[in-house]
This record gives sequence, structure tokens and C-alpha cells, in this order.
Amino acid sequence: MITALKQWLETTLEWVTIFLMVTLTIVVIVAVLFRLTGNSLSWYDEVAAIQLSWITYYGSALAALKRRHIGFDTVLLSIPMPFRMVALTVSEVIVLGFFVLLAYTGMQVVEVLEGDMLVSLTWVPVQFTQSVIPIGAVLFIICELISLPEYWRMTAQGKSLEHAEIEEEVESELKKAEVR
Repeated sequence: MITALKQWLETTLEWVTIFLMVTLTIVVIVAVLFRLTGNSLSWYDEVAAIQLSWITYYGSALAALKRRHIGFDTVLLSIPMPFRMVALTVSEVIVLGFFVLLAYTGMQVVEVLEGDMLVSLTWVPVQFTQSVIPIGAVLFIICELISLPEYWRMTAQGKSLEHAEIEEEVESELKKAEVR
């Protein structure tokens, strides 16, 4: 069940992030073309900044799911057992606590912005654009919790998620070299 949920969430977040990056690229290209013709788009700066923040929030949730966010595996793995697991627990509580606080304050921000519209696109509610704060925070929490059991197991075994991927790639390249 968790594996299926993780796979679905990973695929969904990848597609959302790709979609946001493609649309941002299109917006930038269109804005540049308009500027070249001497007709700047009034909404470009505001929309591009919003898109960039959405990419950041949804991309960070994807990074949390894959455990590819900023971390210190080498430092954590250098701590002897059982203190390593205590340090892991403390770090997870701090990270999750931060994102719970972010989700809560993000909801407060969204409530305060009720009735406000974008400056350049007066038909777009600011609440919609800023909803990424609580949504992104909750997604990050969910992704962090889904990826925690595997991360816990690997940390307890003294294996680094960061180094495991590198070692796997090196082995793959060595096998390719042997075939030649």
C-alpha cells in the first residue's frame, strides 16, 4: 500500500513539476519575444515569480519523497549507534515541526489575503497563488513520512542514500566497461 502510494505520489509530483517548468519556459520565451517587438507583457514578472515559487514548493516535496533534499548523511552515519538513531529522530522532529508550522502559518496567510487579487491579472485571487505554501508544506510532511521507514532502515544499517546512488551508478558503468 505504501509503495503504491509512494509511486503514485512520485509520478504525480514529477508531472506537476515538469508541467510547471515547461509552462514557465513558455512564459519566459513569449515574454522575451514580446519585448523584442517592443510590447512588454504587464503580467510576466508577477506570473513568472509565482510559477518559480510553485516549482520550488512542489519540487521540494518530490525531493523529500526521494530523500534528495539537503541532508548530512556522512555526518549522521559517523555518529555511533544508538545515538545515530536518536540524532535521526531529533532531526526528523525538527524538520516535520518546521513544516507543520509552515502549513499553519501558510493557512493564516491565505486567510489574510482573502479578497486580494494580483496586480497585473486582476481576475486571479492572491489566495490561489499563495495556496502553494500550506499545500506544499503538507505535501512535504506526507513525502517525508512516506520515505522515513526506508531512510530509517538504511541509516540503522549504516548505509547512505546519497552514496548508494553514486555507488550503484559506478557499478553500472564498470559493468558497461567490462562488456566492451
